[in-house]
Amino acid sequence: MNKSELKPACVFEMFAKINQIPRPSKREEKMIEYLKNFGESRGLETKVDETGNVLIRKPATKGYENRATVILQSHMDMVCEKLVDLDFDFDKDAIQTYIDGEWLAAKGTTLGADDGIGCAIEMAILDSNDIEHGPLECVFTRDEETGLTGAEGMKPGFMTGDMLINLDSEDEGQIFVSCAGGRNTTATFRFQREEAPAGMFFMKASLKGLVGGHSGDDINKKRGNALKIIARFLYMVQEKYGLRLVSYNAGKLHNAIPRDGVAHFAVPADVKENVKADWNVFAAEVQEEYHVTEKSMQFNMESAEAAPVLPIEASTRIIQALQAADNGVFAMCQDEEIAWLVETSNNVASCETKENEMVVIASQRSNVMSALDNQAATIKAVFQLAGAEVVQGDGYPAWKMNPNSKMTKLAVETYRKLFGKDPKVLGIHAGLECGLFSEKYPNLDMVSFGPTLRGVHSPDERLLIPTVQMVWDHLMEILKNTPEK
Repeated sequence: MNKSELKPACVFEMFAKINQIPRPSKREEKMIEYLKNFGESRGLETKVDETGNVLIRKPATKGYENRATVILQSHMDMVCEKLVDLDFDFDKDAIQTYIDGEWLAAKGTTLGADDGIGCAIEMAILDSNDIEHGPLECVFTRDEETGLTGAEGMKPGFMTGDMLINLDSEDEGQIFVSCAGGRNTTATFRFQREEAPAGMFFMKASLKGLVGGHSGDDINKKRGNALKIIARFLYMVQEKYGLRLVSYNAGKLHNAIPRDGVAHFAVPADVKENVKADWNVFAAEVQEEYHVTEKSMQFNMESAEAAPVLPIEASTRIIQALQAADNGVFAMCQDEEIAWLVETSNNVASCETKENEMVVIASQRSNVMSALDNQAATIKAVFQLAGAEVVQGDGYPAWKMNPNSKMTKLAVETYRKLFGKDPKVLGIHAGLECGLFSEKYPNLDMVSFGPTLRGVHSPDERLLIPTVQMVWDHLMEILKNTPEK
């Protein structure tokens, strides 16, 4: 397959244009301006709210004026992850894509199909003159990936539609009708560095090449967390020989499973060979532990330059906390019909060392808000016991399923008509902006679906090309059959 064969051409042309525009989370100004000009240049009512969300209205085609207004919604920002050794500036450089069989991917970076492909679908509809539809509101929210602040900052009344289709899901043939709520925990350890005791040997232990992925959608896929894996080794060395941290850096994003990390530390010089031997054994054991899901793990240990170290108490407590912090799936849903769905989880997402502090960020999710509170409290308590200053955000709410949803019924019926089979109607453990919309617009009838993506929030992100046409056809059928007001 070559680029001229990408279908629908109108969608992939829009996606190619989007990927020329830098749009990191919280720095979407160029994308906001592009969308504003896009709508206005086509004579469509376009507005930007105080938060930076963009809404473009398109009138109904002839004969569809009395249909219910449908909101199509995607987020304009993207997760900016790249290979460690790649020289790439997400604030300036265009995403470079390539075709690999039936998949579209990017060269060493995230692809931006989460959720650029949703934006491209909306823009293709806005640009069209041959699609049958009622009144449309195309909404592009900002900063979904680092806090859903676009959806959170949207005021009631910005959208006026009756039904909403969120185009931010990642498995074609699945229609999502609920999502998890979430909260972030930030633990800050403060210290004053000191010179290392005499007779210490400095080393660096690093790990890279893990799959990583989305901390909600991929948390149950038994992938390694580089931050937690290195912390395991640090804890073991600390218990056996004593250890002094210089720095520990792993992970970058609160909503991504850490793919790599590096720890700089010192041990007594007379045990350095023991530590190297332990590292080799540890690496072999972890590779065996993850032999199915992590086939490209790369462990490395080397001698390092001497540097001021953390005080013994701070070094010890940080390592203990990173060992103790719960990571992965905490509980599965209790209801039999959704027993396969993760209910509650935590992702120890990142660790960054500065001159006199270390900041650890963890992300908790749950479909049950009381369970979310409990998981957040558990993580908070671990870091409090270790002496950190802990701050937790308000988070975002879960989106509860509407058993009487007309939009769900329409989405299922049109899918069955098109493809001769039933879609799966599901909940998702990831957070969707629908949860926040449900608070501000309690009567809004919503579903979420999209083409198939894999490896999101990592440089392995890829889009299954044929599913874009399927989602497009499905969406056209829904818009053509939207009920009257």
